[in-house]
Amino acid sequence: MKMPHTHHHIEDNDSLDLRLWGSMGLNLAVTVVEIIGGVLSGSLGLLADAVHNLSDIAALGLAIVARDLGRRPATHRFTYGLKRTEILAALLNAVILGVITVFIVHEAITRLLNPVLLSSRVMLPVALAALLANLGSVFLLRKHDGDDLNVRSAFLHLAQDALSSLVVVVAALFAKSRVGPYLDPIAALVIGLGVAWSAVSIIRQAVGTLVEATPAGFQLEQMVQEVGLQFDPVQMHHVHVWEIGSGQTALTAHLSVPEMSVTKAESLTNEIRTFLQEHWHIQHATLEPEVNGCGKSDMLGEWKPISL
Repeated sequence: MKMPHTHHHIEDNDSLDLRLWGSMGLNLAVTVVEIIGGVLSGSLGLLADAVHNLSDIAALGLAIVARDLGRRPATHRFTYGLKRTEILAALLNAVILGVITVFIVHEAITRLLNPVLLSSRVMLPVALAALLANLGSVFLLRKHDGDDLNVRSAFLHLAQDALSSLVVVVAALFAKSRVGPYLDPIAALVIGLGVAWSAVSIIRQAVGTLVEATPAGFQLEQMVQEVGLQFDPVQMHHVHVWEIGSGQTALTAHLSVPEMSVTKAESLTNEIRTFLQEHWHIQHATLEPEVNGCGKSDMLGEWKPISL
């Protein structure tokens, strides 16, 4: 499967920034209301959702800061710019989610062992208000860039919180029933499991980017074969493909080429760069043409220690 290709525009970035700020404002209001409502009603589900909303605020704040850093130009010290700060922000968000999960699960198990009567008169309207606000936040970011792990991690926070609020609403509806005292901690457990699922997914992708793994879904062997067929007798080897940041794929490779002038070699490498950009969405390709070869023909490169 080839990597998806998305066009970015300045006005889209500005619009997304405003929507991120709007979502953060909604979540701040929801958090305050849920903390008050959770204390007054005794609902662990509301308090768990409030803590989750706090993580949403952190996620959105980090996303805004990371997007600003990611758009700054390259410098002598940071030659790729600061795009990878978005990945660090996504990883931090995921760690926060993991910590929240432990807290929620612990409190839910304690509450299951020691049921507490709830006040549905307070719990239900607060849960409904939180659900509407969370749905509003999801609506604001529904057109987020799927390649942007930083924004997607914030979006997952919001989508998960909307589902969590729905679970709390259901628990509030049955708060006065015989199973009511048990539904609230069960709702908190459901929230915790959902949070854990999101955290693991984000951590896997963020760590993959940080250790410069080949992007998920990128078919490396297929790309090398297509270059060989399209530009026969050129053969690509010593290939490395990684992400600088979300949606920014880079490549380095050696090219075995027939003997030719420097001008023709330069023209050939430019054609291959264009092919890689148009068909494989690789924005930054460093290609090294070789006539006599480097002594290696394997597709993957090999690191050798430098003898001093």
